[in-house]
Amino acid sequence: MTSSLRYNKSMKNIVLAFTGASGAPIGIRVLKYLLKVTSVHLVISSNTFSMIADETGCDWAGDTQIKLRKQFGTDRLVFYEDGQMDAPIASGSFKTEGMLIVPCSMKTLSGVASGYANNLIERAADVTIKEGRHLLLAPREMPFSAIHLENMLKLARLGVTIAPPVPAFYPRPENLESMIDFITGKILDSFGIENEMFRRWGKNRET
Repeated sequence: MTSSLRYNKSMKNIVLAFTGASGAPIGIRVLKYLLKVTSVHLVISSNTFSMIADETGCDWAGDTQIKLRKQFGTDRLVFYEDGQMDAPIASGSFKTEGMLIVPCSMKTLSGVASGYANNLIERAADVTIKEGRHLLLAPREMPFSAIHLENMLKLARLGVTIAPPVPAFYPRPENLESMIDFITGKILDSFGIENEMFRRWGKNRET
């Protein structure tokens, strides 16, 4: 697995958010990879900790910053609560390479699409858009209503990358972990980060 980037080596900060939707294992896998190559400013919506615990067994509620740094063994991870509207990432003057929301709930999608900015996640996404930086949303599981699709289309037309965590089967995933790796790799690809998280089409393909 490589840590080389398409970005300039001066890359300093990426914002990552987890919201209250299924998909915590994917978000955590993205976080683990990002920490290999950059500093991560993480925001977790207040109603998401129980979802993370249910899907992954990770209990990050209470003393979250300490628990995260202990689990991931790095000081390049900064955690903010979603109500912390005075955080650096709430301002466009704080330089980042962009933001990912993985997974992205439909509530958050709606807030970002409307520019509502009711919490730090939505505010940071709004800043990312207005500053012309890369924003990627990984919507929660299907199906999507016409409202959801219209919100995605609105954001896509603004240059936001919409990356639903849809698996593929050409890499012939052997288990759930390899499927999560595939989705994580595709999300990283879509954000412009080189990785070798999965076997790509045509590479070492068996006949």
